[in-house]
Amino acid sequence: MKNFFSLLLTLSFWASIAQDNTESEINDVYNKWSFEFNFGQSKGIKPYSEGYFASHPGKFFGGVTLNHFSGGARYMFSPKFGLKADLAYDRLENLSDKSLDFELQQIRFGIQGVINGARLFDIQEKLGRFSFLFHGGFQVAQMIPQMGPLKGRDEWNGGLMFGLTPEFRVSKNLAVNFDLTILSNVRQHFNWDGMEYSADNNNLAGSMYTTSLGISYSFGSEKVHGDWAVIRNKQLEEIKALEKRVGEIENNMNDSDQDGVPDYLDAEPNSIAGVAVDTKGRMIDLNKNGVPDELERYLNNTYTSKETLIESQKETIKQFINDGYVATYFDFNKTQPTNVSTEGIDFILTYLRNNPTATVDIIGHADEIGKTPYNDKLANTRATNVKNILMKAGIAENRLNVISAGEDTSVDKDSVGARRLVRRVTFKVK
Repeated sequence: MKNFFSLLLTLSFWASIAQDNTESEINDVYNKWSFEFNFGQSKGIKPYSEGYFASHPGKFFGGVTLNHFSGGARYMFSPKFGLKADLAYDRLENLSDKSLDFELQQIRFGIQGVINGARLFDIQEKLGRFSFLFHGGFQVAQMIPQMGPLKGRDEWNGGLMFGLTPEFRVSKNLAVNFDLTILSNVRQHFNWDGMEYSADNNNLAGSMYTTSLGISYSFGSEKVHGDWAVIRNKQLEEIKALEKRVGEIENNMNDSDQDGVPDYLDAEPNSIAGVAVDTKGRMIDLNKNGVPDELERYLNNTYTSKETLIESQKETIKQFINDGYVATYFDFNKTQPTNVSTEGIDFILTYLRNNPTATVDIIGHADEIGKTPYNDKLANTRATNVKNILMKAGIAENRLNVISAGEDTSVDKDSVGARRLVRRVTFKVK
């Protein structure tokens, strides 16, 4: 018993140190106050006079004999450690034919340290609605015999107490518990039968235990009982926030078109592989004719000249367009091209002007976000708006054919960068 109490005191000390070390790290988001009421049975273990035996408190069910009542308030300084004060009433009497009759009342007041064992051992998530508390401390009591020659006399004594309280949360702030408490008096002159007492210089070592059922109700601004509140550690939250930021940076550093410019800085995330780009990821086009300079050199600077354009070069440009290298892009849920992606329209305009017999399909696309019918309509509207731009630039309507390709499912719909690549209009020369 002494070893157990020593362990309890050690755990209390450890918890208080842990409280000091982590107080600044834990958000103050749990109810600290709770009020408790218990009722049950108490039994004096020793000392007894000759012919008297330990009271037999009876059974809880059937002929119920309740001789212990207590109530108290608890305050948790941290999620693991707190203090409680309680007041208890015990009536010890004989209920057995083997003992002489006796009756003694005890009124006790205690101050105890409390440890939330589930949090101490970090098993609260596994226990769910269950929890358990360790408690231990000091108590003072008034013993009053109700029978015999000492009836009406009283004495004050004191000692130590410790116990274990399993709990079960039945609602947000209400819990039921079962408590086992052992008391050990270091100064006691009355026996538990109240019939004899020792001299003042001969203190008795008395002990008793109580078993009881009870309830505890937690008070505070939070919606969950303080013994079960989710405690958020500030340092862990900062680490998670940092991890999220790192993830965002990694995502931003993706380079979809492999041009050496991260997507979050890339004004043209669909540049042709191998074509030089500027610091914003745009393919270099010094003469502003809508054709990247490297591609223009590859075509020997002939695609804009009708007179010098030979058939093989026409086919090369046509294939270049039909393979999707010429496109214009749109922001999410928008129907007008982005400012930095109108070069594709310029390219088609130049091609159609230099090839007056050519016609072109204008093909609208959308990403997978949203409902399919809406995306089909959105893709058609994007293609129609590009057609209108070309018509206003002088291209006859009968040379332009609008097609809605609807949703493009070729990319990961959960990737923001990938979805930007499919919100586009492409062209197919006939």
